[in-house]
Order: sequence, then C-alpha cells, then structure tokens
Amino acid sequence: MFDIKALDQIIKDTITVVAKSKEQIYDIAENARVEKQRVALELDDIQNKTVETIREVDELERSEKTARFRLMDVSRNFNRYTEKDIKEAYDHARELQVKLGLLRERESQLRLRRNQLEISLRKLDETVKKAENMVGQVGAALNLLGGNLQGISSKLEEIQQRQNFGVQVIRAQEEERRRVARDIHDGPAQSMANVILRAEICEKLLDKNPAQVPKELRELKTVVKNSLQDVRKIIFDLRPMALDDLGIIPTLKRYFSEYQERNGIIIELVAFGQEKRISSGMEVAIFRVIQEAVNNVNKHAKAYRVLVRLEMTPKVVNCSIKDDGVGFNVKEKMGQDKFGLLGMRERVELLKGKFAINSAPEQGTEVKFSIPLEENS
Repeated sequence: MFDIKALDQIIKDTITVVAKSKEQIYDIAENARVEKQRVALELDDIQNKTVETIREVDELERSEKTARFRLMDVSRNFNRYTEKDIKEAYDHARELQVKLGLLRERESQLRLRRNQLEISLRKLDETVKKAENMVGQVGAALNLLGGNLQGISSKLEEIQQRQNFGVQVIRAQEEERRRVARDIHDGPAQSMANVILRAEICEKLLDKNPAQVPKELRELKTVVKNSLQDVRKIIFDLRPMALDDLGIIPTLKRYFSEYQERNGIIIELVAFGQEKRISSGMEVAIFRVIQEAVNNVNKHAKAYRVLVRLEMTPKVVNCSIKDDGVGFNVKEKMGQDKFGLLGMRERVELLKGKFAINSAPEQGTEVKFSIPLEENS
C-alpha cells in the first residue's frame, strides 16, 4: 500500500528545502539591489567627474597652446626679451605640459572606470530581475505544496496577485531609493564638493591674497547654509517629523505654506470634523497620498488654485484634492500611469480604503479617497 506518512514527510522536507532556497534567493536579490544602488551612485559620480575632467583638459590644452606660442615668440625674438622672460616662459609651458599629461591620464582612468561600472550595473540589474522572478516562482511552489488541490484556480490567482504586488512594492522602494540618492547627489553632495573647493581656495589665498579670504569665507558660509536647507528638505520628504509631534492637519498646513512659497500655487486646506490623532501609519499614508496629488498638480495640471478638503469622523477619514488645471483623460492616464496614480490607489487600498479620480480635459481634476479608521486601528 502507498505510505501516506512517508509522502507527507517527503512533502514537508521538500517544503523546508524550498523555503530555505527562497530565503537564499531573496538574500541574493537584496544584496544585488544594494550593490546596484551603490554602483549606480558611483557611476553618477564618475560620469560627473569625467565630464568635469574633460572640461579641464580642454581649458588646459588652450592654455598650454598659448604658453607654447609665447615660448616660441620669446625664443625667436630673444633680443627683445630678457633671460628671465625666456626662463619664465619655458617654466610656464613646461608646468602646463605636466599638468595636461596628468589630467589626460586621469581622464583615461575615469573613462575606463565608467565603462567597468556600466557593465557591472547591467549585470546587477539582470541579477536582480532574475532573483525577483525566482522568488516569485519559488513562493508559488511553496503555496502549492503547502495547500491542497481544492480551489487551485483561486489560489493561483491569489498567488499571482501577491507576486505582482510584491514586485510593485520592491519597485516602489527602489524608485524611492533612487529619488533620495538623486536628491542627495544633486543637492548636498554637489554642495559638499563646492565646500571642499572653496576651502582649498581659502587655503591658497591665505598665502597669496589674505584680503580676499573673508569674501571667500562668506560665500562658503552661504553654500553650507544652502546645503543644510537641502538636507532638511530631504529629511522632511523622507519622514515629516511634524507628523509625529503635531499630527496630520498641522503638518499639512505647514507643508502647504512652504509649497506655495516655492511653487506659487494657491493651496487652501479646509478641515471638517473633530481633529484628533490617529495611528502613525495612517497619518503617513494620508500625507503621502495628498503630497503625491499636490505634486501632480504642480507638474502636470498648470493650475492656479488647489482646494484640499479633509474630513475626520469617528469611523472614516475622507479627503478630496481638487484643482482648476487642464485635466486629463482618466482611463488613458491610468493605463499609462505617468502620474503615479496606481501607487496612490494601492496605498489607499492597502488600508482597505476607496480611491477615485474625476477629471476631463480642460475641466480640472479631483482626487478623492476615504480610509476607514476602525479596521486600521
């Protein structure tokens, strides 16, 4: 007779092995993602340095060419120039030639490193995609092995949805990481490079022109202040600290006030109901959806005014973000998802809420959502 217990043990052992394999594959994917992010940041840095070095080489080549012509002129007309003039012309031309050689070597090394990083980035991207696909496949196999054959079609559909959602979450996280990395690279990182450059200028001026140092220090102070503002903005975008201290409505008021100053769009906030603190996760979700909607208005709507209505009842939070912009075809844009609309919808639906968009060309846009409080408490 067929040994059911033996088969059951085989299945259990198989599930254990597959589960461990899934964890290992996931670790590989995570490590590859981390390395991919690091390589991408280094590649951006190398590309910027390469462009800057090429510019410096071009400028130095022009200076070196001018110095050579000067040396030729002095050498041919030595009767008109002193021995000191000839020596200075020769030393200057020689110095520029040495600098030019070093810069050309640096440019060559940067180009080589850039090519290596581009190849590494492509390989890492392929590894991440393969690992993500394998995680989904192994997860599906685990679900099938751990269940039974009853309702297999509904289970397969559920597995597919989970896999797709997991990939979307991973992509959203990766996109957020890229955005933060880009903000840091374009803002504070560039400012810090400028700080180093100006500090080096101050060091040189201490010997050559001390009177110029105060001016350079004032400019250096301005650069540091601007960098600090950029860092604070990045921190706020990552996690508005006012949410923890004050709650959703005061945070929105502060955010809208600063947003109006930066972008020139009038944003009116109307709050209904009893203002109260809700869970941290709920406050972050509500803030992020409203933030994304307002950012879309600034990027795409060409609007002058935005009305945000937020209603807090004992059982549900209702919100509407309406603008007077150009509007769009909702069905078409949801298919293309250029505005991050699916991300907003998924964030709301994760909290068992409802999400809707009303818009038409030249009729403005209204984003509405409601999130139950009791189910998320």
